[in-house]
Amino acid sequence: MDQAVTTAYLGLFTCLKGLLFSEEFRERHRQKRTNFTRQRCLPFVIVVIFLLNLVKRALQDELDEFFKLVDGSEIAVRLVSKSALIQARQKLRYEAFVELNQAQVNYYYSHFDTERWNGLRLVAADGSMSELPDTKEISAHFGVWHPAAGGTCPKARVSQMFDVLNKVTLDAIIAPKEKGERVLAEAHFAHLKTGDLVLLDRGYPAFWLFAFILTQNSNFCARMKLGSWMIVKQFVVSGLSEQTISLTPSWSAIQECKDHKLSTNPLTVRLIRVELDTGEIEVLITSLLDVVHYPVSVFKELYHYRWPVEEDYKALKSRIEVENWSGLSVLTVYQDFHAKVFAKNLTTLLARSAQKVVEQKNHDKKLDYQINMTNAFSKMKDALVLLLQHTAILPLLEKLWQLMIRTIEPIRPGRSFPRIKRVKPRKFAVSYKPIR
Repeated sequence: MDQAVTTAYLGLFTCLKGLLFSEEFRERHRQKRTNFTRQRCLPFVIVVIFLLNLVKRALQDELDEFFKLVDGSEIAVRLVSKSALIQARQKLRYEAFVELNQAQVNYYYSHFDTERWNGLRLVAADGSMSELPDTKEISAHFGVWHPAAGGTCPKARVSQMFDVLNKVTLDAIIAPKEKGERVLAEAHFAHLKTGDLVLLDRGYPAFWLFAFILTQNSNFCARMKLGSWMIVKQFVVSGLSEQTISLTPSWSAIQECKDHKLSTNPLTVRLIRVELDTGEIEVLITSLLDVVHYPVSVFKELYHYRWPVEEDYKALKSRIEVENWSGLSVLTVYQDFHAKVFAKNLTTLLARSAQKVVEQKNHDKKLDYQINMTNAFSKMKDALVLLLQHTAILPLLEKLWQLMIRTIEPIRPGRSFPRIKRVKPRKFAVSYKPIR
């Protein structure tokens, strides 16, 4: 790996460890001032690192293997009980993982070269639902789903703001299901930077949300529902490829703007017609008004850039198993979610530089190649513990990069597969955890 890049990664871990081991960080993220004051087997830092280590299996098995790794033992022995961990994690605020993730994201954009589209950072907001353990506490806090058949099912709403070119989760939220996607998106967009371009799916468009994005000195490009907005219906009928219009708020939109303390002045926007390979018509709405820098021809590919956020949810749910919760309380749900978002992001950041090496080594081949991220996530298990605890981590980083560079797969453009709706999502039974 290039020396400058290696130095930047070493700086990233110095930054994270400086934060994690600081007294101020502990003060901010313990539930009470009396928590984590005695010298025990599970001090503050150990609890945080343990929960970051992509916990999936039974807690006792995870604990035994964790301390085997930390102590360098040949065999896992019982040093800490599951009960001790359950008590210790109740003293930890989940915001510790949020702050750690924000620290690594900020460091990445300050010290690494990042990919952009026409000088703009492409950001997508997207939401999903997450199944939760069926307990009274969790059901009361997050809410329940009422399926047509069977009993109620506790679910949370998950949302993230995602850099689609650099594959980084900029902000993630897990919240009660009653909170709508647009409300969570507003919380994300408070983190927007000048020059960001927000890509939105057709469930998000709303006058007040467009106005909010513009107040952040950012732009948007959103897919519109063809049958919901009169201006869209008229545009489709017109047969035009693009049209600049003045978007005025409806009565309900004016009320929403007032609720969010936003201007109700009309917005000047462009409508773009996109014809898919299937012959279907899509309409995009955008605040990018410069027809020279952003001609109609770029928008089909631009909106397609939103797809990685969908793939990221697949990784989060299927590879990292975010729904394989390690506890039965509301606090453990928040801890698990944000800890795994951090671990996913850290793995992605390490893989970014390895991917550049893969591209250089395979540039003369017929197909492009990419790192197998499933393998990368697997290798980060336990390696993450060593990276956050050891001081001399360069040999470990080099080994991880070499594994990533050797484990690759071809990119086959143009392939598509129909969504098979009859396949039931994988469920993780709390009582039946997998073995190592």
